[in-house]
Amino acid sequence: MSESYDYRIIDPELHSRIRLAAMAVLASAESADFRFLKEQTGASDGNLGAHMKKLRECGYVAEKKRFLNGKPNTMFRLTARGRKALTDYLDHLERLVGKR
Repeated sequence: MSESYDYRIIDPELHSRIRLAAMAVLASAESADFRFLKEQTGASDGNLGAHMKKLRECGYVAEKKRFLNGKPNTMFRLTARGRKALTDYLDHLERLVGKR
C-alpha cells in the first residue's frame, strides 16, 4: 500500500484562488501594481485588497505606496519568504498529483 499524503501540509495562506493567482503573477514579474493584479486576477478592488493584506501580513509580499502622476499607486513584490512559500506549495501539489 502506498504512503498517504497529508493534505494539511499545503499552505492555507496560498490555497485561495485569488491569493494563488496574485502570487503567480508576482512570481513572473519583479513587481506589479494593484491595477495590474486586479486585471490579471479578475478580482474586485475590495476582494483583492483583502487578499493582498493577508499576503502582506504573512510576509509573502511587500507593499510600497507612492503617487504616480498625482494619483495613489500601490506596488507589490514577492518577498524571499513568499517565493519559497510558493515553490513549496507547488512542490506539495506535484507530490499530491503524483499519488494518483
